[in-house]
Amino acid sequence: MARATGPSIRPAERNRDDQSCDFPARGAMTPGARVAAAIEVLDAVLAGASAEQVLTNWARKSRFAGSGDRAGVRDLVFDALRHRRSYGALGQGTDGRALMLGALRARNTAPGPLFSGIGHAPAPLTGAETAQFERPVEMPEAVALDCPDWLEDALRGSLGADFKAVMQALQQRAPVFVRANLARTTRAGAQAALLAEGIGTRPVDWVNSALEVIENARKVQASAAFRSGLVDLQDAASQAVVAALPITGGRVLDYCAGGGGKTLALAAQDPRARFFAHDANPGRMRDLPARAARAGVEVTLLAPGKVSGAPFDLVVLDVPCSGSGSWRRAPQGKWDLTPGRLRELVAVQAKILDQAVEFVSENGTLAYITCSLLDAENVEQAQAFVARHPGWALSSSRRLTPLDGGDGFFLALFKRI
Repeated sequence: MARATGPSIRPAERNRDDQSCDFPARGAMTPGARVAAAIEVLDAVLAGASAEQVLTNWARKSRFAGSGDRAGVRDLVFDALRHRRSYGALGQGTDGRALMLGALRARNTAPGPLFSGIGHAPAPLTGAETAQFERPVEMPEAVALDCPDWLEDALRGSLGADFKAVMQALQQRAPVFVRANLARTTRAGAQAALLAEGIGTRPVDWVNSALEVIENARKVQASAAFRSGLVDLQDAASQAVVAALPITGGRVLDYCAGGGGKTLALAAQDPRARFFAHDANPGRMRDLPARAARAGVEVTLLAPGKVSGAPFDLVVLDVPCSGSGSWRRAPQGKWDLTPGRLRELVAVQAKILDQAVEFVSENGTLAYITCSLLDAENVEQAQAFVARHPGWALSSSRRLTPLDGGDGFFLALFKRI
């Protein structure tokens, strides 16, 4: 069997705590030095480097930077990437310096104290930069909403009346969620365990395993509750999608498993089932055995392109996609996406759907999942699959957007006719 290839943009299961743009005072670096560091990182990212990698490299070489400094620089960088077009318009440029100036202007903050040229702060404003702060800036809606021009029509068509509100939501920091491992504890028990370590949460009313972290989110992965498998980091919408999957024991194949977050959530939902994980790139599953052991779950890992044990009662396809539903977590993906890359992704999705049909039992379910907001990857992909496979029908579908509280997701369930 040919295995799927092509670009892969996956949801951020780690649920990183990327805070809003601010200038916290604690740490060894001055606020101006943090801005200068953010400019340096942004310039590398804008030249094509990975934001995560550049931030990691900067932290390694900047031994003077404390944890608060590293977090502060990261916050500035991710906020600027979420607002890349609008901050660029406000800062009258496309480099890191312009984005930081635009960030200040967006909050009506005078740049002089931060762009002082003193110590490690950025150089003082030029005359032209000073003058631009006194001139009003008119922005088309797509620029103000940080929407790529080439995607505007597709997003408007896909989101309808929700377009503006969703795009505004994608400009903000994403909430941080944990999933209570219901095979080991209750949600209330998980909440109490986290609170005992100073991590405040509140229940998410639309998914019974989810807690939103509202205090000390960056402490979650170091907590005893996390290390002992009582909780895991997972977006609430991702949890809701898993909760909608039909599972009553039996055999489950997570065909595009990645880090295995959905496999682990399914196992907590029904520990009687047997779970198998596969990914075209086995490197993505390297952490799954440790995560499964921490959660008390047994998962059989399959080699790429070698799915043994078929048929399965449930086949889950969390396919590579544009990631548009999770752009507030991974904003660089918005600007890296191109028309050609989107066409590739749509083709890869169709190929995976066609491959997975043979793994589903006679009365089984094929579940197609994206973290995309685009109809081309969602409802249109589902319709095209049914057209290619007349023996199958769409039994149900669900779309979630950031307006629901979590990331954007799409779920389609297929059954044989």
